[in-house]
Amino acid sequence: MKLFITGIGTEIGKTVCSAILVQYFKTDYWKPVQSGDLHYTDSKKIEDWTNNTVCHPETYRLQLAASPHQSARAENKAITLDEFQLPETQNSLIVEGAGGLMVPLSDHSFMIDLIEKLQIPTALVVRNYLGCINHTLLSVMALQQRKIKLEYLILNGEFPEDTERVICSFIGSDTKIIRIPEITPDKENITATAKQLTITKL
Repeated sequence: MKLFITGIGTEIGKTVCSAILVQYFKTDYWKPVQSGDLHYTDSKKIEDWTNNTVCHPETYRLQLAASPHQSARAENKAITLDEFQLPETQNSLIVEGAGGLMVPLSDHSFMIDLIEKLQIPTALVVRNYLGCINHTLLSVMALQQRKIKLEYLILNGEFPEDTERVICSFIGSDTKIIRIPEITPDKENITATAKQLTITKL
């Protein structure tokens, strides 16, 4: 299994959700682009929160905590899609993107272009806030337009019934639903949540 974890925006819990899925499926982990937080990267968090996970090196490690294209420019670098290659592993693999689908890697390429290049299905992380329905449906439409399979819709945290109903009614019947409760991320909570994880279909 190979799966690309994306989201409807930033700061919605992609890394926590990635950790839970890494623990649940017993996968390797790869973060293609790390922008900022090099003192405590997402790969390091996965290592701390899960058990004996192999974390493959990032293709780009950038100092500035900003959009990858801006972070790269600040270091006089250019991110190119050709540089990205899936890590070689006999194990399953979770790949975590940066931000949402239209986060720019350069002036001409976006996160969705990287997903398309890697040719693996996606899991879309959704968090409840005013505007999340709009951001979710636009993200689903973008994946549909590129014919990228939406393997899982991840509902991260609590959702009003009306919000969840509209979101779930928009996705295809072959997309599975994962519900993840609010947790404080640490190894104990990640492990416990992974053990109780349920995957359902509409």
